[in-house]
Amino acid sequence: MTRTPASLVPDPVAAHNRRLGRRGELLAERHLRHLGMVVLDRNWRCDAGEIDLVLRDGPVLVICEVKTRSSSDYGAPLEAVDQRKAERLRRLGARWLRSHTCHPEDVRVDLVGVLAPPGRPVQIEHVAGVG
Repeated sequence: MTRTPASLVPDPVAAHNRRLGRRGELLAERHLRHLGMVVLDRNWRCDAGEIDLVLRDGPVLVICEVKTRSSSDYGAPLEAVDQRKAERLRRLGARWLRSHTCHPEDVRVDLVGVLAPPGRPVQIEHVAGVG
């Protein structure tokens, strides 16, 4: 009998979390567009990390982190973002600016928490300008 290495076996929990995260990012994007923001980039990556959404809110560049949960059993989605993560997002925003021809009047970091319990209405919490 041939055995498949554990590293090649699909992880259903990880797959579920990726789908949930992607759904949350789409819902957050729709919410922010509804507020009048323009999406400039999605899931931008560099060697230092990833920015979920880069948007323009008038003359302001917005670096946005989206946290999605299916329940609040382990805390609200935005509780997962601490001061260290917010500082990292600011550094990533500076990297994004260096790699693009964009000259905003200001840059801010926003957080969007998406609570998407199965079979229940989705709740979205948007915090503009953290830290």
